[in-house]
Amino acid sequence: MDAGDLATWVGSSFAAIAAGATIWTLKSQRDQIDEQRQFIAEQSATLALERAELMAAAHDRKIAQARQVEMKVELTVQNGAPADANGEPIPDIFRIEVRNLSAEPIHEVTVRFGEQEAEEASAAVEADLLRRGLTVVSDGPRLNVPVPLVGAGRIYLFISGSLLAEVNRHRPALHFTDNVGVRWRLNEHGDLRDFAHPG
Repeated sequence: MDAGDLATWVGSSFAAIAAGATIWTLKSQRDQIDEQRQFIAEQSATLALERAELMAAAHDRKIAQARQVEMKVELTVQNGAPADANGEPIPDIFRIEVRNLSAEPIHEVTVRFGEQEAEEASAAVEADLLRRGLTVVSDGPRLNVPVPLVGAGRIYLFISGSLLAEVNRHRPALHFTDNVGVRWRLNEHGDLRDFAHPG
């Protein structure tokens, strides 16, 4: 074998080896990239799950105080209310008992009536709790509405103006701000919504 053929053969061998090394390197890099993509996808899924759990926990913390506010609705008869065909007085006044069973105060507390909730309770009275489940309305002064502060464990009675025959169209809804500044709406069926997500 002459020197020219040997040099060509050696050059071709090195070129083949270099090409093989390049292919192996590219395949190895491709495998590493695929592994990294799979790792990133798994990490992204884990982070998304952790984020969802954190958001759920934050929502639970946010709503915790609001869930401890209760509303009890009673329809009563005002003195001198008109009577129906059977001579029975027509209930025309809502009395809404609002209980703050949380450990913190609630603020700007009011009860609103009607489809657009444009009508506000006419007055509020603080009630004294004798034992759980039984309240007596104090003879204290009527307070203006909204009540600026309802302390922890306190009970207030909100009284509507006379609604007469339109009571079914003027169902009550409680509005209040929790102790961290979130505004809430609670209806008589226990549906609680914050004003950032009213729907």
